[in-house]
Amino acid sequence: MTHISLNKTDLKVHPLCLGGNVFGWSADETQSFAVLNAYTEHNGNFIDTADVYSEWKDGNTGHDSETILGKWMKQRGNRSEIVIATKVAKLSTRAGLSAANITAAVDDSLRALQTDYIDIYYAHEDDKTVPLRETLGAFDALVKSGKVRYIAASNYTGERLAEAIEISKVEGFAQYVALQNHYNLLERKEFEGDAAPVVIQEGISAIPYFGLARGFLTGKYRQGETVNSVRAAGVAAYENERGYQVVSLLHDIAKTHNTTIASVALGWLAAQPGVSTPIASARTVEQLQEIVNIASLSADEIAELSDLTK
Repeated sequence: MTHISLNKTDLKVHPLCLGGNVFGWSADETQSFAVLNAYTEHNGNFIDTADVYSEWKDGNTGHDSETILGKWMKQRGNRSEIVIATKVAKLSTRAGLSAANITAAVDDSLRALQTDYIDIYYAHEDDKTVPLRETLGAFDALVKSGKVRYIAASNYTGERLAEAIEISKVEGFAQYVALQNHYNLLERKEFEGDAAPVVIQEGISAIPYFGLARGFLTGKYRQGETVNSVRAAGVAAYENERGYQVVSLLHDIAKTHNTTIASVALGWLAAQPGVSTPIASARTVEQLQEIVNIASLSADEIAELSDLTK
């Protein structure tokens, strides 16, 4: 698929951002390498991770996904071809967005990734205990030092995002170029009613996570059936009449395009105002094949899905 340009950057990326949250969690190193190799075979080059991935798994301490990515890039010798996004704020041992924490955390991530720069460095969540000016000043210093190319926000409200961008403009700091919030066909109200107008007004990129509603929008969850997945508990809120109606419509549209349900769900998301590239993850090569070619939907198909889920 043709690479797209991320607003306010010189980055050109694949239309699907590959989520690295499963690396070191439900996908071990060998499985992760296989998925990453398959992604690059489709000209994929945009990978999203975080220092906290996957601290939650027993025996992990954080930086597990970053470490796998670092080993893979080292083995392939392809760092210059890959756009890496990682995050700071949620790792228990590097929590928050103080200047001191950001300065220490970025070096931890650089070591894990075996690189000397990060393409996009996210504030993983808003930290209201720290003045935005302090956080943005620390990020700006990282950009000036060359350790980070661009900065972005995740899990920010529209109000706080707008405030952060205004502070950067006034102070001459590097500005957030993207927002990574929860957004998909079944989770629309919060993002569309709050942050989306700011994203569009400022001309930055929305790069939504949980684009497939924790896997529900792949169509593998059926009424009355149990799915063996570490994510299964997370889709309970979607296992209702509305959720299954959406999957049914996705299935019908997928048949007309000779593609997968997941690719249609991601196609709707990619077509939304302000969205540059959705994020989706894959534990296996087979799952990667379901998502890597995002469907190009007609205006009528997009409207039909929007009407059903508004």
